[in-house]
Amino acid sequence: MDEGDRPTDADGSADRDERTEGAAEESRDERTQGETGESRGERTAERSEKGTDGPVAEEPGEADGVDPTTNSEPVADPDGSVEKPGEPGAETGSESDLGGSAADGEGPVTGDYTRTAEPAGSSEPSGTDESLLYRLRHDRDGVLMWIREMSASVGVVLLVGLLLFGVSGIWPPMVAVESGSMEPNMNVGDLVFVTEPGRFAPDAADNGVGVVTHEVGQDVDYQTFGAYGSVVIYTPPGRTGSPIIHRAMFHVNEGENWYDRADEEYHNAVDCGSLANCPAPHDGFVTLGDNNGAYDQASGLSPPVRAEWVNGVARVRVPYLGYIRLIATGQVELNEAIARTVGSAVPVEGSLPVEGSLPVGNSLSVGNSLPVGNAGLAG
Repeated sequence: MDEGDRPTDADGSADRDERTEGAAEESRDERTQGETGESRGERTAERSEKGTDGPVAEEPGEADGVDPTTNSEPVADPDGSVEKPGEPGAETGSESDLGGSAADGEGPVTGDYTRTAEPAGSSEPSGTDESLLYRLRHDRDGVLMWIREMSASVGVVLLVGLLLFGVSGIWPPMVAVESGSMEPNMNVGDLVFVTEPGRFAPDAADNGVGVVTHEVGQDVDYQTFGAYGSVVIYTPPGRTGSPIIHRAMFHVNEGENWYDRADEEYHNAVDCGSLANCPAPHDGFVTLGDNNGAYDQASGLSPPVRAEWVNGVARVRVPYLGYIRLIATGQVELNEAIARTVGSAVPVEGSLPVEGSLPVGNSLSVGNSLPVGNAGLAG
């Protein structure tokens, strides 16, 4: 071979230098891109730790030494994806790139994503039972509203009844007057509050039932319901009707001849032998209706009233409220009640018996006029 045809050392060296420089540049580009990816990953991790949302701008001159303000060329990631400057996902990365999928459970998910929040203040019940309870409490019309209102009214009535029971000590604590035997001090349709025997007994009471007789009341000036002495509710043995509400006039002892103590206005006997229950068959009270013409013992309505026969002592009366029960039980007609309360000229058929009955039942009504109790008294 001709020497002129051989490549010289200088030409070979130049060719090798060019190949070496090309390889070095490619290696440098790969390292630069790797460093860029690592730097971006580090910045993303820092942002995730600090809780910062949104992309973080690269510092000028980092990694590839290119000014970001002038570089508009797409940047290739090591995995071959191309990021364009200015796009929202260019520097943030996807959820799988930054922290792995949430299903892996190997760390918190980072990156740009939107968490759906439930509406604030939403407290609407979701279950069937809760929804029914909510409607029962808040409905303004319909069946549930009526149930709520009726339940509230019944509850108020029961609450008042329990409070009165706690004060009086007996049930029912109030009675409705059916008879005119205690007029004018107690009228038909009056509601009377009663306490158990011995409760709230006055100092003048010298017995275990807290009763002050008319005879003692005159001496100590003790009056109730327009006259001296206490008004008692009692039930003699064998009585099938309602209990009786009358005034205690005086107390007698067993075997006592009480004819001389009796007021002649309230009997027509000439001596003890002609006076019923004289001498007294046992200890007890002689009683009288304020509107009656004879003692209960003289008329044969009851023997002297033993202390254990006394159901209660009358304390307070409220006019007209007792008519609610009397009308509801058919003991008084509506037109008769109206005639008695307002004095209307409504024709009234029949009349109340003189020795009518006084219910020990409770005609107390609250809200919707529901009666509480239904026992009875007779006078």
